[in-house]
Amino acid sequence: MDSIGRRKFLGRGLLASGAAIGLQSFEERHLVAHAEVPGAAPAAPSGSQIPKGKIAGMEVSRVICGGNLIGGWAHSRDLMYVSPLVKAYHTDEKVFETLRLAEGRGINMLLGNPSADRVINDYWKKAGGKIQWISDCALRGDVIAGVNRSLDGGAAMLYVQGGIADMLVRDGKIDEIDNALQVIRKAKKPAGIGAHSLDTIKECVAAGLEPDFWMKTLHRDDYWSATPKENRAEFDEVSGNKPEHGKHHDNMWCTDAPGTVEFMKGLKAPWIAFKTLAAGAIHPKRAFQWAFENGADFICVGMFDFQLQENCDIALNAFAAVQKAGRPREWMG
Repeated sequence: MDSIGRRKFLGRGLLASGAAIGLQSFEERHLVAHAEVPGAAPAAPSGSQIPKGKIAGMEVSRVICGGNLIGGWAHSRDLMYVSPLVKAYHTDEKVFETLRLAEGRGINMLLGNPSADRVINDYWKKAGGKIQWISDCALRGDVIAGVNRSLDGGAAMLYVQGGIADMLVRDGKIDEIDNALQVIRKAKKPAGIGAHSLDTIKECVAAGLEPDFWMKTLHRDDYWSATPKENRAEFDEVSGNKPEHGKHHDNMWCTDAPGTVEFMKGLKAPWIAFKTLAAGAIHPKRAFQWAFENGADFICVGMFDFQLQENCDIALNAFAAVQKAGRPREWMG
């Protein structure tokens, strides 16, 4: 095995793109079939550049690299080994390789935690990378400390991370979100607000907060592990996992997609949708076009290196299809 590089090994594996259906497991055949939804955007490998929009005057690729995979924070329901596995896979060189692939397709933004500042700066200095960094400012629960570290680390855009914003709104501390926005703007950087709960967005709007962009979860709810509708509750994501089957257990991040789509129609700031794949439960063919159709201006997607090219091709076709057909929400970026 030592003589076979990781990429070559993956290329030979059953999970590699183009593996014969006859050699796949039942689970893989089922997932492939489930992904082939009538009307979904085709994955014709064009190799073209991901188009860009603008946030507060800054040019941003319509697809943004998610940082959870690189940072090791992989949502995996009740599978305990996944996050350590992801972190072990992503050595510095593997991170650099993934980001080079992303830049080659026109992706110019990576979303990450303040603790990602070392590897991002090493990528800039040692590998000559140019990708910019959006920081979620989540640092030990201290938003302002996260803002300051992110600014020192060269973040181009900053926002109050969704889980933190959810907790602040739930606990009646919206003023802390407003304070963070002011600190970010004082540094002349685009300032955003994240959320999993739709109530977080609604309360921030009611309080008169006007971010430069929103980071709001958006995904379908017809995947197998989605929480049943009768068991969903606001702030599930920050209320802890439940021991009962059928209740929240790191398995759902947008509990009211229709409500989110409808409310976001009235907001004028650009919307970066994240968790569009429900942390790997939904195939990009079923997710990307659906997200763009339903109002997302940009999508943030966690991708391994071996997924990146196909995902970019799917996103390109999805964006083009929605541009041609139109959508209810005006493009805001």
